[in-house]
Amino acid sequence: MIDALMQPWDGPFGLPRFDAISDSDFEPAFEAALAAHKAEIDAIAQNPEAPTFANTIQAIEGSGFALDRVLSVFYNLAGSDSNDKRQELQREFAPKLSAHYSDINANRPLFDRVETLWNQRDELGLDEQDARLLYLTRRGFVRSGAALDGDQADRMREVMSRLSSLGTQFTQNLLKDESSWKMELAEDQLDGLPDFLISAARRAGNGKPVITLSRSLIVPFLQFCPDRTLRETAYKAWAARGANGGETDNRGIATEMLNLREERAKLLGYDSFSAFKLETEMAGTPERVRDLLMQVWAPARAQADADAAVLTEMMRCDGINGDLEAWDWRFYSERRRQAEHSLDEAKLKPYFQLDKMIEAAFDCSTRLFGLEFKTLDVPLYHTDARAWEVTRGGQHVAVFVGDYFARPSKRSGAWCSAFQSQADWPHHQAPIVVNVCNFAQPDEGRAALLSYDDARTLFHEFGHALHQMLSDVRYGSMSGTSVARDFVELPSQLYEHWLEVPEVLAQFAVHAETGEPMPQEMADAVLGAATYDMGFQTVEYLGSALVDLAFHEGAAPEDAMAKQAEVLAAIDMPKAIGMRHATPQFAHVFAGDGYSSGYYSYMWSEVMDADAFDAFKEAGGAFDAATAASLQANILSMGGSKPAEDLYTAFRGRMPGVEALLKGRGLAA
Repeated sequence: MIDALMQPWDGPFGLPRFDAISDSDFEPAFEAALAAHKAEIDAIAQNPEAPTFANTIQAIEGSGFALDRVLSVFYNLAGSDSNDKRQELQREFAPKLSAHYSDINANRPLFDRVETLWNQRDELGLDEQDARLLYLTRRGFVRSGAALDGDQADRMREVMSRLSSLGTQFTQNLLKDESSWKMELAEDQLDGLPDFLISAARRAGNGKPVITLSRSLIVPFLQFCPDRTLRETAYKAWAARGANGGETDNRGIATEMLNLREERAKLLGYDSFSAFKLETEMAGTPERVRDLLMQVWAPARAQADADAAVLTEMMRCDGINGDLEAWDWRFYSERRRQAEHSLDEAKLKPYFQLDKMIEAAFDCSTRLFGLEFKTLDVPLYHTDARAWEVTRGGQHVAVFVGDYFARPSKRSGAWCSAFQSQADWPHHQAPIVVNVCNFAQPDEGRAALLSYDDARTLFHEFGHALHQMLSDVRYGSMSGTSVARDFVELPSQLYEHWLEVPEVLAQFAVHAETGEPMPQEMADAVLGAATYDMGFQTVEYLGSALVDLAFHEGAAPEDAMAKQAEVLAAIDMPKAIGMRHATPQFAHVFAGDGYSSGYYSYMWSEVMDADAFDAFKEAGGAFDAATAASLQANILSMGGSKPAEDLYTAFRGRMPGVEALLKGRGLAA
């Protein structure tokens, strides 16, 4: 039923009619929507009337709505609930979409109309948002190669098509490696594992305990398993994703993508892909990125070295005389955390119930921004997913969908996406936002329990959702999270801070069985340990960020893995700390262009989020109404309608330095 995809959605609250959509609908809907968009673009380009803002810029903005609807449903489902048919369609759609948008960008009559208006911009009488749309539209054309001619234009099409196909293949290879590996555990190998992990392992193996490569299983297994040999086996399998040889090996794909990106940048006149990519980000240049990362590297490495010495001594006490290895760190670090902070993950976890943490995230947004949430009973794309109507003052604001549990059909990680973004032109369009996570699913009748890191992830993704839901701009192409990549993580990372507010823990961190609030001494230990093991966490992140930057700031490597090894050797990466995302599984960078030469952006945003939360502290508390109103007015509602630096400066009065980040991570001298 392709109308359920292409036409304005007529499900409850404007949702897609998931119960009327089947996989067989996607291909015909895609082809029809693609043709419709092409016809719309051709009509704009061939319009005999002189170009105006309405008949060209707004017309481009308003084109392709049917295609947007089809793709938003398809790609949300392909990421959260993949199957063989959807993977086949992804491979089929990728080159066609690339060719379609290459055709639009290479449409010289269309670009000439845009360029005419750009040259006349001072005489058009545009207001700020219209002027911003003209600027972004023209910039998008130029950066996509609209000014290229002849062989260069043809080659750009080939490069973009190949990159699109390779990104899809990279993602699917990683999913196959993650879903195909498992390690069965004998009953006597469960000794020392906490009940929540045993329960999750049995569920993953349909009654027989197995460890899979889902982060919600592998990380606690590495924390708690006393059998070093089993930890080594599990860790090496986790680290080898995408690098196992055969059809799912991503190493060659990564190398080819890096070379194609360099070629793309040089076709557009840039010295490197980083120079091209960072031109539109807050950082601006690879040099500024490297300066930030290296300011943090030295104190983080020093802290990690000090921690490694302590963990190594703990190993010696266990009679192990070898080196501290990557499969040892989490195990001994968890032991040390229990000893130094009286924090036992197994005892802590019952206080972080999934439903209570969802309620906490909602409640904080109610107190900060006046949002209210009502559960919806509507058909969704998977039985695990659930939905809420979001209102304020009785008025509909958005629909929020949460899809929290790991399953083999879901790609790893956590993310925020939108089935529909906010817009007020050509008519009001309320956002439909989805948070996707990979938490361990509980046994039937039991509460889903989260680690503290899981709870932070939930708050993080909900911060992205707030950015989408509170958006209040004219045009959908600049709403919500359509901002500079190194600004997009500010709202999400900032929102994590509310999980650490003592009154939030006191209200929502209650025991799953007794209902009792978390004891004060445990809450104090949780907050006191907020920067525990931050040397490890910072080093594993920086390793990935520095490799990503090195991949793109100079000549593309002949061998991505050799380049990775070279970079890690140059910074003297500790042997016992692996990259957070090694190259063959670095989906942020190789599943698409999103975070390519941009993985640093989490830290760039963290410089701002630490400073932004200080604004609440300086105003008297985490729920200060005036500061929350300013955050909404100057950042959360503004999308990409102004440059990111202008938005932050409007909120804070200035840009921050790295000091707040180092202090927040416990790395300040």
